[in-house]
Amino acid sequence: MAGGRGTRFNSMRPKQYIEVDGKPVLTYTMQAFERHPQVSDIYVVCSPEWNAYVQAQAESHALTKFRACISSGTTSFHSMSNGIRALITMQVEGDSVVMVHDAVRPLVSQDTISNNINVCRTYGNAITVIYSNESYMKVDGSIEAAGYAVREEYMRAQTPHTFTLSALADLIAQAEARGIASSQSLFTLANELGYAPLYIAQGNMLNLKLTQPQDLKIFSAVKDI
Repeated sequence: MAGGRGTRFNSMRPKQYIEVDGKPVLTYTMQAFERHPQVSDIYVVCSPEWNAYVQAQAESHALTKFRACISSGTTSFHSMSNGIRALITMQVEGDSVVMVHDAVRPLVSQDTISNNINVCRTYGNAITVIYSNESYMKVDGSIEAAGYAVREEYMRAQTPHTFTLSALADLIAQAEARGIASSQSLFTLANELGYAPLYIAQGNMLNLKLTQPQDLKIFSAVKDI
C-alpha cells in the first residue's frame, strides 16, 4: 500500500518515496518481501504518476517478484479496495494468501512475514500485533486525563494484515453493501463488519510505521542492524 501523500512529513514527495542512503523507503519494503521464500508476487498500490518510478526501482534492484502497480484511490480504504479488486480481475486464485502491508513499514522482518503466512494458513486470517511497553491513558478532550486502560488487555496492530483473497473479496462486498466507504485499516474494517475471529500473528517492535519525520531518523539508524 503506497498511495499515501505523507502530508505530515512536510516533504516534496510522499514519505514512501523519500530516499534513505540513495534508496526510497518503498524499495526497502519491497526487498523484505522479495527475500522471503514463501512470497511469490508483489503488487504496489500507488498513484499512477509514480508507476514508472516504482517499476524502475523494481528493475534496478532486481526485484523479480514485482508484478505490477495498481492504481490507488482517494483514501487508503479506496486504495485497499482497488488492490483487492485488481487481484480478482487478474484471476488470482481465491485461496491465495494475501498480505496487505504499509509501504512505510520498511523494517518488517522475515519472521513477521512467516508468522502471518503460517497463522493465515492455519486459521484463515492473521493480524500482526505486538504488546505495548507503555501505559495507556484515557483522555477527555485534548488536555485532561480521564483514567487509564489496562495495557495487558490490549495489543497494537501493525501490518501485514493477512487473509485469503476470497475472504478479502467478501469483506469488500460487505462494506459496499452496507455503504462503508472509509475505514482506518483492513483490521478495523473486519471489526466493523463483525468478521470474527481474528487471529494474532506476532509482530516486531522495529516494524514501525514512518508517520512523523523523527520516524525516518529511527529507520535510518536501525535499518542495517
